[in-house]
Amino acid sequence: QKISFQASNPGQFENDSDVLWQRGHVPETIVCHGRVGINTDAPDEALVVCGNAKVMGRVMHPSDSRAKQNIREVDTNEQLRRITQMRLVEYDYKPEFASIMGIKDT
Repeated sequence: QKISFQASNPGQFENDSDVLWQRGHVPETIVCHGRVGINTDAPDEALVVCGNAKVMGRVMHPSDSRAKQNIREVDTNEQLRRITQMRLVEYDYKPEFASIMGIKDT
């Protein structure tokens, strides 16, 4: 599958001194050297999606069981003892963060 992007002002992203998008080393891939924001012009992470995201394939994460081996049961009593030593907190989002992210109930 090919990926294409269309901008409302195509010339806006054609600055030779600031090349952020490049072809990837793997065929049919692109690389962005910077942050990408969808529905935001102030991404503070590598990818920020303000809104819903639909994934039509798999999402891999280091915690994914497909990336692990030697998975085994543990002593539940020992794990419960360790949980009781955890620091549990409640929090409110900072208003400026909630505003940017579209969070109404902080």
